[in-house]
Amino acid sequence: MERCDLGERRRGPIWSRRAGAAAPRGVMVNITHSVQGYHSKTIHFLNVAFDSSGDSLLAGDRQGNIYVFDLNGNRFSLVQRTMQACTALAFNLRRKTEFLVALADYSVKCFDTGTQELVSWMRGHESSVSSISVHGSGKYAITTSTDTAQLWDLDTFQRIRKLNVRQSVGIQKVFFLPLSNTILSCFKDNSVFAWEFDTLHCKYQLSPPVEGSVLFYKVFAVTRDGRTLVAGGKSNHLHFWCLELKQLIRIIQMPEKVRAVRHLEFLLDSFDGGSNQVLGVLSQDNIMRFINIETSQILFDIGSPEEGITTAVISPNGRYIASVMENGSLNLYSVQALTQEGNKPPPFTFKVVEDGHKYTSEANKLITKVTSERSKGPWKSKQSKIQSRLLKLQANTSLENKENELPGGLNKKRLQALLKGFGEYPAKYRMFVWRSLLQLPENHLAFSSLIDRGIHSAFVNIQKEYPIKSGKLLRVLQRTLSALAHWSAIFAETPYMPLLAFPFVKLFQNNQLICFEVVATVVVNFCQHWFEYFPNPPINVLGMMENVLAHHDKELLQHLIKYNVTSQVYAWPLLETLLSEVLTREEWLKAFDNIFSNHPSYFLMIVIAYVICSRASLLHCNQAADFEYFFHHRNNVDIDVVIKEAYHLMEATPLDIHPQQMLDDFTPLTKGQYPVFNKYPMFIVNYQAQKWEKIRQDEIEYVRKRQLAHESEAKAQEQKAEDEAWYQRQKLLQEAEEQRQKILLEEEKLAEQRQRLAVVKRELKVKELQLLDGSRRRLLNYHQDQLQMELKCLNDEIARKQLIKDQEAVTKEMKEVKAHRRKVNLEDQRVQRLIEMDKEEIQKAQTVAEENVARGEQKHTASDWRPRWDEQDQEECYREIAKLLHDNRVREAELLKAMREAEEKKQEDVVQNKAQLEEEQKVGAAADGHRKQFLDDRLNDELELAEKLQREDGCFERLHDLKARCTERGVEVQQVPGSGNISPSDLSTLASSLRSRSRAELARRERELMAEVRRLRRRIASRARAGLPAAPSPPQPAHPEGTCTAPLAAPSNY
Repeated sequence: MERCDLGERRRGPIWSRRAGAAAPRGVMVNITHSVQGYHSKTIHFLNVAFDSSGDSLLAGDRQGNIYVFDLNGNRFSLVQRTMQACTALAFNLRRKTEFLVALADYSVKCFDTGTQELVSWMRGHESSVSSISVHGSGKYAITTSTDTAQLWDLDTFQRIRKLNVRQSVGIQKVFFLPLSNTILSCFKDNSVFAWEFDTLHCKYQLSPPVEGSVLFYKVFAVTRDGRTLVAGGKSNHLHFWCLELKQLIRIIQMPEKVRAVRHLEFLLDSFDGGSNQVLGVLSQDNIMRFINIETSQILFDIGSPEEGITTAVISPNGRYIASVMENGSLNLYSVQALTQEGNKPPPFTFKVVEDGHKYTSEANKLITKVTSERSKGPWKSKQSKIQSRLLKLQANTSLENKENELPGGLNKKRLQALLKGFGEYPAKYRMFVWRSLLQLPENHLAFSSLIDRGIHSAFVNIQKEYPIKSGKLLRVLQRTLSALAHWSAIFAETPYMPLLAFPFVKLFQNNQLICFEVVATVVVNFCQHWFEYFPNPPINVLGMMENVLAHHDKELLQHLIKYNVTSQVYAWPLLETLLSEVLTREEWLKAFDNIFSNHPSYFLMIVIAYVICSRASLLHCNQAADFEYFFHHRNNVDIDVVIKEAYHLMEATPLDIHPQQMLDDFTPLTKGQYPVFNKYPMFIVNYQAQKWEKIRQDEIEYVRKRQLAHESEAKAQEQKAEDEAWYQRQKLLQEAEEQRQKILLEEEKLAEQRQRLAVVKRELKVKELQLLDGSRRRLLNYHQDQLQMELKCLNDEIARKQLIKDQEAVTKEMKEVKAHRRKVNLEDQRVQRLIEMDKEEIQKAQTVAEENVARGEQKHTASDWRPRWDEQDQEECYREIAKLLHDNRVREAELLKAMREAEEKKQEDVVQNKAQLEEEQKVGAAADGHRKQFLDDRLNDELELAEKLQREDGCFERLHDLKARCTERGVEVQQVPGSGNISPSDLSTLASSLRSRSRAELARRERELMAEVRRLRRRIASRARAGLPAAPSPPQPAHPEGTCTAPLAAPSNY
């Protein structure tokens, strides 16, 4: 069998020698497209199409390469690179050099094989185009997808009409009938409609099959004359419809091993007049059987379980059959070689079902296998007779190729077409598309078993190395890394695993199972050979990337080598962080849309593309630190340009250095249990695991000892706290005892003070009685000595009057200060009036004194009978009184000054705070009431004391009589006319009144002292009741010699 490997050639011969009819097993040539490198790999062909002559073949592969094979000229040529997988081809246009290709981005393009240029670009489909049907004239074409069919004018490349259907119905195929202007539309509900091409009116509808033979139509074929339609689907039955009669005319049952029909096509014959008799049936076992529909005989088949067929096309001249194999190669069969013994008459005179000619591996020649069974009789229905024949064939079956089918009903080709068209997946469906592309198994039980093992010891303190603000994100990262470490021990020792997993953790933080499986799939597929040199970086992968960079940009690589910048600086940081450090979130998502949709080697290519796209910045760097900073921070690089450059590198890189040769194809995680991951040096990981385990045990022991130390310290602190509390309680008890002793001492002191007060009271009472006696004696002596002291008394009386007036003024001022502020002016006026009255009295007294002096001289002789006064005692009394008055005046002046200062201070406080002034007014009012109450109490006390003294001694009656007489004399003196003479009796009366006033002042002073004693006594008693030490009593004013220190009980006017 002739083989042809296209490789990297753009043109060349197809075969070295044409096999023709002698081709073994009918295969003229086997065409493959392989790439060379670390690992050889074949690029799969997807679709093929013949031109109208049948001598040229058009083929498209998965990477969008379109080849034209000239079978007569034995030449092939690469006519176009679309960069997208093709889904359908058409090569029978009116202009022979033009062809139509449907791409994965749902568009249809027209190219010219001669100029290799784009002729037109037709858009309008929203899903993948599955078929292209061209009118017999080559001027019109119908493109069909699952949701719509569109009619195009190939001269103007404009859409003429569009057929839309409900999504629940769906379109199977829409195509032109040969040699007619009829369009046939077949839907998923088994309905078939025929339309007039010119008017697009419905000509007829084929009725549903009769009951008992219903199958879902998937594939269709029409004979060359357009009279017979064959339909098949998920059954081994073939339905034959007569389009002229519009009814089902025949059902043929294929062998039992045929469970579904994937493709139907008639083998054309130049001598059958268009009523083709040979039908090719491609079943689910990837074997295409050619049967004679009249004899129900299998003539031959192509393909085998080992070399299955995915699709096949028969040339219009009936000479060639082109089939796309499961392994991605393209087989070209010679119909002549396949049918060289097919025209022999059958060996029996009755109809039988025969096996076609088989080629054994030993003899390499066609063998016919005949069965002894007869075909079943015609199957009858109510409408017409339907002939049913049974075809039987012994062959092995194989599974259907589902390479592009993804979970969730997605198709990888369509996703790649969408990605090529828009550059990224829709954000709303990105996570769903990723899960489908990665084919996540969602092993809940296996993941739960990994999570149940808890946090791995390697990631217990991960927050210290990676301080993440979000607590939830940190926990998800910790659990994901722990699950990876429990899955494979290498991940616990890999330092960059948190950097690699963090972007996916942030995306899938609400679904930890998906997060784990995405990271595991990325590690298994996109991190191949990373751990072979652990703990060092993957030198093999970095060397491969450096080779690719050297091939595409030698200048940049030389610049990096010049400054000792290796692949561990410019490539490894991008790999271990999955580009997350240098790309924004949107750029990173767009990049991984493309990475997940392509071969794992694309990830390496996109890293190299990033370096190449940054060459302008890198060529200006000349410091190693600058290079390191560049590949660890975001830069001004367009991600779309990087992605485009990565695709260019995938295509332009030679096979011998292409990473695709070294890396395996994408392999999803297995379902049920996760695969074993042991692609790393086991001894290093085991040694490190043992070392870490020893460190962990040491840490556990250290933590245990530290815990014991902490517990001991805590117990010591607790004991210390208890001791301190006990000492504190003892100290409080001692202080309480000392306080009790102090209280007892204070009580003793108070008792002593009470005793001293009692003694003082007794002494004061004795002194009071002594003073009373002395006063009585002085009064008697005064009457005896008044004649001798008359002149001196007058002078002393004048001075005494002045002192009394000053004392009264001071007393009034004190009363005014104690009174409310609002009465100050009134009190001042009263003081002024009193002063004036005193002046008048002094003037009158002087006048009366002069008169009395004159009158006394006249009556001096008559006064010898009166007792003489002791002048010495009288003078001493006067000196004492004068001294007391002087002291009182000094103290009153000081008190007045202090009260004035207090008044000024209060006035300043009033200016500062009005509220405080109101409060002081209230306090002043309360003080006035208190003073009033105090004066009333003092008056009552004086009256009681006077009554008591009066009861004790009857001398008060004499004093009272004397006072009354003195008062009468004073009145007489006041009633004496100013023009009369002054008598000695008048002088005596005046002297008595003066002495009465001095004694009243003494009595007042004594009463104040007694009130102070009572106030001190009450204060001591109140403090004793409150449990407080008594305040020291204020010092008593020093009394001059001869003055009384006890209050007098005499009347205030004595």
